[in-house]
Amino acid sequence: MPPQTRRMAFPKVVIERETDSEQSSSEEDEADVEQEEEEVLESENEGKVEEALDEKKKGKAPITISLKKVCKVCKKPGHEAGFKGATYIDCPMKPCFLCKMPGHTTVACPHRVATEYGVVPAPHKSTRNALEYMFERQIRPRVPPIKPAYVIPDQVSCAVIRYHSRRVTSLEFHPTKNNILLSGDKKGQLGVWDFVKVHEKIVYGNVHSCILNNMKFKPASDDTVYAASSDGTISCTDLETGISVSLMNLNPDGWQGRNSWRMLYGMDINAEKGAVLVADNFGFLYLVDTRSNDPTGKPILIHKKGSKVVGLHCNPVQPDLLLSCGNDHFARIWDIRRIEAGSSIYDLAHSRVVNSAYFSPVSGSKILSTSQDNRLRIWDSIFGNMDSPSREIVHSHDFNRHLTAFKAEWDPRDSSESLAVVGRYISENYDGAALHPIDFIDVSTGQLVAEVMDPNITTISPVNKLHPRDDVLASGSSRSLFIWKPKEKCELVEQKDEGKIVICAGAEKKRNRKLGDGSDDSDDDKFCPKGKNLKSKKSALKSSQYTIKVKR
Repeated sequence: MPPQTRRMAFPKVVIERETDSEQSSSEEDEADVEQEEEEVLESENEGKVEEALDEKKKGKAPITISLKKVCKVCKKPGHEAGFKGATYIDCPMKPCFLCKMPGHTTVACPHRVATEYGVVPAPHKSTRNALEYMFERQIRPRVPPIKPAYVIPDQVSCAVIRYHSRRVTSLEFHPTKNNILLSGDKKGQLGVWDFVKVHEKIVYGNVHSCILNNMKFKPASDDTVYAASSDGTISCTDLETGISVSLMNLNPDGWQGRNSWRMLYGMDINAEKGAVLVADNFGFLYLVDTRSNDPTGKPILIHKKGSKVVGLHCNPVQPDLLLSCGNDHFARIWDIRRIEAGSSIYDLAHSRVVNSAYFSPVSGSKILSTSQDNRLRIWDSIFGNMDSPSREIVHSHDFNRHLTAFKAEWDPRDSSESLAVVGRYISENYDGAALHPIDFIDVSTGQLVAEVMDPNITTISPVNKLHPRDDVLASGSSRSLFIWKPKEKCELVEQKDEGKIVICAGAEKKRNRKLGDGSDDSDDDKFCPKGKNLKSKKSALKSSQYTIKVKR
């Protein structure tokens, strides 16, 4: 007896198309199509009701496949928006993506054409009170009246590709060894890299079990580093041995739910008091004694309860002044000597989440903050009017999903306290390639001093750190690290055949494919150097370098 097959009744498939794509090239074809459609509709309308009833009885409703264009921003059909290659297409239903103002597109945004648009330069005014007078007499002489020539690290000197197993979250230079760079990643690993010898690198995987958010060196020992992590612990790691000790654990009972899990974000060290200051995701501040490595005192609520405190910074001239920022849309100035809940000296309001806030490196009198509303805010003097910022600079950094948050930082070697570095989110079209440059901005005028990029780096570089003693910029892009130096120095290095690019973690990549790792960092770490060998990579890197709008 032949095998009997069971008939399967499949639901009807309806395909929706754009009306523009169904139009033919000639009027005759359009008329023929319309006649055919009318005949088909007349013949189908008779049995349409019966078919619908039969399908409802059988529980098989028709499947509709839509081929219409749908906007990724407002989710409405009829138009497209978002990145298309290297160009960003605006949604007509939304305001400008960059400045958040209606009336124009992102491409034609005046702030994108000129970063100094609408910025009032720093005025030269006389002192108005006793504090400003004392500042001008005692601290201002350290700041030169004439700005020195900017030295911009504008060319990649060396790099480690896929150095970390997850995206880079923090960078820190060694306080005494100029060639050592420390890096933390999303997995909680701590990397130590000698970027002069290039190949000498190591990753400590036993430091933390979750995101390493911040790290600082111990003032009394340059081989000891403190780190704060989202696993709720503070670690003290000896770089010589790699041994890590936990100083404080806010989750001793392990995972008890997201409402009770504490994560540490902002961190800084007060050398005068010998204390490590850290803050968590519930708005509390903790102090750890660097001599006994034990917590001291009780937690202090410094931001709105339940909000994340992402940044802490002690004033370089007066360490008793503490600057904090968080998700409650505020940056606050505190006096550590009498700090308690609600005792802040100033509350600096922002319209959205504040990613970072820093005192200026020389005088400590200025403040630079980065907010998710695409604004860099500058206060020229902490002794003056703090009700509103001195300047607001529109800059593209409004994105942190699957990315480390963008943070604008001062140039520690700029004695005029006017140069800041920050990565850019919106890509630019450079010869058909979508590149995300790193911007150097004069915060006193809002002008773009330089934007540096490399055609081989197509990923975003949100983590950037300037060397405190050398003309070096370190950037973390996805899982890779890049060292930038001025073009003149890079040419000397290339003549000595020392500029190298190291590609690592090949085994890790194979393992991720085998295990089916679908992390948010698996697809954004592509580095496509031009050429077949290292020599051709060097020549391509040298010949195809982009550096534009550099003002000296």
